[in-house]
Amino acid sequence: MAKTLAVFFPGQGSQSVGMLDALAESHAGVRHTFEEASDALGKDLWQLVSQGPKDDLDRTENTQPAMLTAGIAVWRTWLQAGGRPATLMAGHSLGEYAALVAADALSFADGVRLAADRARFMQEAVPAGQGAMAAVLGLDDDKVVALCDEQAQGGVLSAVNFNSPGQVVIAGNSAAVARAIDAAKAAGAKRALQLPVSVPSHCALMQPAADRLAERLADVALALPSVPVLHNVSVTPADSVESLRDLLVRQLFSPVRWVETVRTVAEQGTGMALECGPGKVLAGLCKRIDDNMKTLPVFDPKTLEAALEATAHA
Repeated sequence: MAKTLAVFFPGQGSQSVGMLDALAESHAGVRHTFEEASDALGKDLWQLVSQGPKDDLDRTENTQPAMLTAGIAVWRTWLQAGGRPATLMAGHSLGEYAALVAADALSFADGVRLAADRARFMQEAVPAGQGAMAAVLGLDDDKVVALCDEQAQGGVLSAVNFNSPGQVVIAGNSAAVARAIDAAKAAGAKRALQLPVSVPSHCALMQPAADRLAERLADVALALPSVPVLHNVSVTPADSVESLRDLLVRQLFSPVRWVETVRTVAEQGTGMALECGPGKVLAGLCKRIDDNMKTLPVFDPKTLEAALEATAHA
């Protein structure tokens, strides 16, 4: 039986200035990948990633193409180093676009430009200060969903990221999110805190952005992936190019079902995964979702070598 390997790509929030410097020093393909992305965007993405300033890197319209590029740079480095091919892929929010590029459903240049446009559509959908997101830790998922229903009070408020058991992100109108934070604390949450983001992702406030994305996607060449990609919206692969476009549009205003995604990967007999991109956020989430799912972060020479060794003998 062929060995299986899932590959996960992180999304917005894992970025940091200097995030792939060490890997780039020993693997020229990292810089080459960023040069490709810079040509596609008409801006020097590597200088932004390696030198900052942080505030510019953290701007949504820069973060999203930077994170997609980082994920693909790591994935290419993995393959060039003799790493095992993937049998299944998934990405967290924006990471889904990196998965589609890695699985040959979307060209890299189109993916980078699409990520930048997606970010701009999201930023422009909600005026600054009118939307917010918050993390709620230590409450059951059902309780968080009910709490959002109670505190919406005619506005928009919903659970949008099911990251791990007891870790749910909510999003919506700023006032509703503020009420929900207080209500969550009163209900016994270990923590409930507003996140430092400018866009209330994956809630109904993103419908205008989704409408614009649908128009943009109509002009993008897509194909069914060469490796199955589990989508955030459905936790299944797309069965046609039309459904792929639809899933990407719906993703903007639908929850990221990460817990179900990881459990689905595990149920398919995949006990090992890579996290391709800076940091190890997804590796931490996967451990809390299914302790038997060994997720290996790859973002520098040390983690690359460790992952190559671990997968070679699995």
